[in-house]
Amino acid sequence: MAEQVPAGRPTLEAVAARAGVSRATASRVVNGGDGVRAHLVDKVRAAIVDLGYVPNHAARTLVTRRTGAVAVIIAEPEIRIFSDPFFSRQVRGISKELTAHDTQLVLLLVEHRGDYDRIERYLAGGHVDGALAFSLHTDDPLPAITHRIGMPTVYGGRPGWTGQADGAAPYGPLSYVDADNRGGAREAVRYLLSRGRRQIAHIAGPLDQTSATDRLDGYRDVLLDADPALVAEGDFTAAGGARAMAELLERCPDLDAVFAANDLMATGALGVLRERGRSVPQDVALVGFDDAELVAEGTDPPLTTVRQDIEGMGRLMVRLLLRSLDPALGSHRVPGSVITPTSLVVRGSA
Repeated sequence: MAEQVPAGRPTLEAVAARAGVSRATASRVVNGGDGVRAHLVDKVRAAIVDLGYVPNHAARTLVTRRTGAVAVIIAEPEIRIFSDPFFSRQVRGISKELTAHDTQLVLLLVEHRGDYDRIERYLAGGHVDGALAFSLHTDDPLPAITHRIGMPTVYGGRPGWTGQADGAAPYGPLSYVDADNRGGAREAVRYLLSRGRRQIAHIAGPLDQTSATDRLDGYRDVLLDADPALVAEGDFTAAGGARAMAELLERCPDLDAVFAANDLMATGALGVLRERGRSVPQDVALVGFDDAELVAEGTDPPLTTVRQDIEGMGRLMVRLLLRSLDPALGSHRVPGSVITPTSLVVRGSA
């Protein structure tokens, strides 16, 4: 006759009895502790499956001092986050990696400046083990907040906040994952030059973000004597790209190429060029940045762009953070930073 499963919610004691081990041994297996022989681990895990045991989260937190959750903080208003595929791809990579490590994602959005008070209270309340933050601006208070409350944090994007130089801030070094924005921009501009383009304009992103300034610097690295009138600032949105493109055509009607700092701005620029009777790429070659899902290949013509591994960067952020939570590395130590490579994807727009 099959063994009966105890009525009600299975307890840790029931798991231990089913596996034939002590409660302490069962607890170490459930909480990921070391020092349990492999065959006993197998027995405990089999008992968990047989009984349908679900650990008590509150009790587990008391034992491990871990919540099993990580905050993902995006310093942009909701309308930008849900309209820009960059954010969905990065969160997808983060979610996949957290799921692989049985860790919950808690999404925190910054709609207004006052939201930082709410975020600080939440982080300080012990609800999460660490934080991942991206799309920060130069005056963002988040690095100071996480330092003040001792929250292990990994940033998406090269640090460049007020008071920081050479990767160090007044409150200590910051760990981050970023793409080679400057190198990717150089590759894009060199490609346009190789195609015989000479009046190459740049639609920059918001210059209070390091990704935008790095891409502008890459453009200037190649075009040392570029006319400042060939640069217009956008805001990483299609509407911002359209406004910047109109501005550039007013200033420099003979431009023959545009490098936009992201794909959404490139799509906005493409629409304005079409309205003004400029064919792409015959009259004006166009290059974007990101290789954003459903954007770069969905334009007509398809967009030549600089590809960055957005989802992969999200995964790397999680790996760095989880390393920081490893007790063997010491309390709140966040190790290392990573710059990921970019590559030019040539399509019909250039």
